[in-house]
Amino acid sequence: MEWWNKTRTFFSEVVTEMKKVTFPSREEVVGTTVVVIITSFVFALFLYVADFAIVKAYEQILKVFGS
Repeated sequence: MEWWNKTRTFFSEVVTEMKKVTFPSREEVVGTTVVVIITSFVFALFLYVADFAIVKAYEQILKVFGS
């Protein structure tokens, strides 16, 4: 029955730890979500411009040195 005591101890510790948990407010969740969305768009735009520039540079290199 040692497993039973270990299981009870485990769940007791889980309850104790869950009492320490704090959840973010609605305002915090909305704020961080907006930051993530804006950051995603900024990085997407940067990667689009970088990809475009790399492709154009590659095409110019091929024109100069290519067949």
